[in-house]
This record gives sequence, structure tokens and C-alpha cells, in this order.
Amino acid sequence: MPYKERDITKQYFTIGEVAEQFGVATSLIRFWETEFDELAPRKSKKGNRLFTQADVDTFRTIYHLVKERGYTIAGAREMLKQKGGQLKEKIDVIQSLEKVRGFLVSLKKEIDAAQKAE
Repeated sequence: MPYKERDITKQYFTIGEVAEQFGVATSLIRFWETEFDELAPRKSKKGNRLFTQADVDTFRTIYHLVKERGYTIAGAREMLKQKGGQLKEKIDVIQSLEKVRGFLVSLKKEIDAAQKAE
């Protein structure tokens, strides 16, 4: 049986890694943790926050509502209670489409550069 390399995925993310991923301050993550019951990362023995991928997805949903869509915290809290599962699916679709768009834009730039070179 041939050796097959396993994909190693990270189970826990620090608050700094999550903040860097979204381009926000760690204080914002701590604040939203107090405002949204859905956002509840584990804490290590030292008290450091450990975010699972599910926590990061929840944070992504909150970030989308508050920062990208312009909801107030109370409005975002209400939306999460009403349409939590549907929102996550929509955000996943939006992210997939943004990746495809980015790929197509870069492909167009490469084609344009190749045509100018000829």
C-alpha cells in the first residue's frame, strides 16, 4: 500500500490568528464574544481563547452582518437567532463566488498582458 500524505488541519486557532484572518483587532473579538452567545470559544488553562473552525465560521457570519452588511449588534443578534443556518450557507456561497471572480479577474489580466506582449 503506497504512503499517502494526510492533510493536517488545525483544530484550534488563537485569537490573534482569527483577528489577522479578518483584519480586525483582538479587542473586537473579545467584545463580540460578550455580545453574541453563539460565539463562545474554549479557553485553555491559562485563559487563552481557542477557536475551533465552527467558532471561526460563527465569527465570519457575525463579521459579515455587522461589518459588510451594516447591521447593528442588536440587529445582527436577531438575524442570527432567526436565520442562523441560512446565513452561513449564503456566506459560503458568497465566498465561493468571490474566489471564482478573483480567479477570473486574474485570468483576464494574464490574457490582456499576453495580448499586449504579442
